[in-house]
Amino acid sequence: MARVKMCGMTRPEDIEIVNELKPEYIGFVFADFSKRYVSYEKARKLKERLDPSIKAVGVFVDENPKIVASAANDDLVDLIQVHGSEGPGEIERIKAFTTKTVIQAFKIRSAEDVMAANQSPADVILLDSGMGSGETFDWKLLDAIRRPYFLAGGLSPENVEDAIHRCHPFAVDVSSGIETDGLKDREKMEEFLRAARRVK
Repeated sequence: MARVKMCGMTRPEDIEIVNELKPEYIGFVFADFSKRYVSYEKARKLKERLDPSIKAVGVFVDENPKIVASAANDDLVDLIQVHGSEGPGEIERIKAFTTKTVIQAFKIRSAEDVMAANQSPADVILLDSGMGSGETFDWKLLDAIRRPYFLAGGLSPENVEDAIHRCHPFAVDVSSGIETDGLKDREKMEEFLRAARRVK
């Protein structure tokens, strides 16, 4: 069964919903240019409300490795996701500063992108169409992936079941697909989780 990550939590009511639905992961976005940005202080308050069985992932974009590791070591988040132009060197530096799991995101447009993802020193990889693009990419490219991965990019309650059947990801990652007018939508969150859980 594919695990579920619901990303871009910004409000206490979002946390209340996920505490009921029980996805395996939620995400806080620490990139200040994102419409889903939350400060460390706000994320900490939200995480205090989060059911401890749900793991919080911190999404960082081209941030200093020491700052990233410090946020994780301070238990602000349980896992680290880097979603910028970080290369293998930056990933290795983050891993040198923390024992927390590191997820590296890749924009998949070609076989070369898949090769880079396969070779990443990160603990886990995330395959996306772009940062918050809300669009899917050519899933056929994933036939060459040789390691567990999070599948992101354009997933929704309508297509997540098909995505899991076709791609067999370790986890599926959704943000805009469970929103209405830029805010998390309880009904869409419930529908997404229900659809993902149908695939055994």
